Amino acid sequence: MLESEQDKIRGQVRQRYAGIAKTGGSCCGGDGCCSPDALLNPEASAKIGYTLEEIAAAPEGANLGLGCGNPQAIAALKPGETVVDLGSGGGFDCFLAARKVGETGRVIGIDMTPDMISKARGNAQKAGFKNVEFRLGEIEHLPAADGTADVVMSNCVINLSPDKAQVYADAFRVLRPNGRLAISDVVAVCDIPADVKCNLEAYSGCIAGAASVEETERMLREAGFVEVKVQVKNESRHFIKDWFPGSGAENYVRSASIEARKKG
Repeated sequence: MLESEQDKIRGQVRQRYAGIAKTGGSCCGGDGCCSPDALLNPEASAKIGYTLEEIAAAPEGANLGLGCGNPQAIAALKPGETVVDLGSGGGFDCFLAARKVGETGRVIGIDMTPDMISKARGNAQKAGFKNVEFRLGEIEHLPAADGTADVVMSNCVINLSPDKAQVYADAFRVLRPNGRLAISDVVAVCDIPADVKCNLEAYSGCIAGAASVEETERMLREAGFVEVKVQVKNESRHFIKDWFPGSGAENYVRSASIEARKKG
């Protein structure tokens, strides 16, 4: 993909999520309102794997309902660990991770949308989190040093990248030896129709950019990861059908848990 095409996709994604950060996804701004963003559904968090305790523990405004699973469930976080969250949004997963790694641990959220970073930092300040920070940057080129993290996690964001191989390569770079990858994302379970793949709204809506299971496994192994595991969740079709209504997205895209390890 040409660099200009990648920038066009990033611009569309940034615009959509900046709007969600500013308005909560319920209004277009200006003089008129629009229908809520199809991805924005905080109530859905309980359906995609979060416990009611986790939902209640997050600061108000952090849970934007933008995920497709719960990376916390596979991350096995321990006190004192350092976590890097790719595409941290309002900070929901970062704040849950901060509770698990404790005062001796550290959580770094990274997002390319300035409005999301501002929102997450505000949420952290209001809730008094001292072990969480948010950095502006692209997930293909993480603003973090080599060997920073014990765990890299992400929730329904890597599919939005036009260069997923580079995302996995940079995640590998920032992980320490024996570091873990814990990701919830969408994968393609069959060919995505050409008209959907070319639709920028479908791309920013977590549909058009989904890689296949085989592609995902290949990119992870080429990045250097071992113990690669991609577990497709077929039940996710029930909430995916609402993301891009009328497209039949639920027929060719599924949520999946993605795990891997950097060899020690």
